[in-house]
Amino acid sequence: MQDKLVMSTNEALALGAIEAGVNVVTAYPGEPISSIVDMLFAMRKRLNMHIEWAINEKVAYELALGASFTGSRALVCVKHVGFNWLIDPLVASAYSGIRGGLVIVDGDDPSATASTHEEDVRYISKLSEVPLLEPSSPQEAIKMIKFAFNIRKNLSFR
Repeated sequence: MQDKLVMSTNEALALGAIEAGVNVVTAYPGEPISSIVDMLFAMRKRLNMHIEWAINEKVAYELALGASFTGSRALVCVKHVGFNWLIDPLVASAYSGIRGGLVIVDGDDPSATASTHEEDVRYISKLSEVPLLEPSSPQEAIKMIKFAFNIRKNLSFR
């Protein structure tokens, strides 16, 4: 019988980021994603991880993008309302390529329990031609975030 660990999806995403070897984490604070950064921040020294709260989501994305250009694995955490702020650099960078790996965790808020309104950012994946992964459980979240950092190895592109 295997021991089971009960965790939230945010805890699973933090664990997946650690297992994927993330070096840089950037974010703009807000629910429902702040706890991912808080968990990683508590372990940052032991993991040799740079974590930075940015002044807005666009800056958070650009910091992570710059880190990925240098070969670091970077994670960006934003809420759905702020995802709109990073569309311009996201679309431009989708065609420039990255070196280390870059994953965006978007925290949507169905029913707008912690936000001013609902928004479905999945359409931005089509606009930017960036792959979208949508876990349905904490277990899938761990697997998907590791998969996302190796997506070029896991998928064949033309």
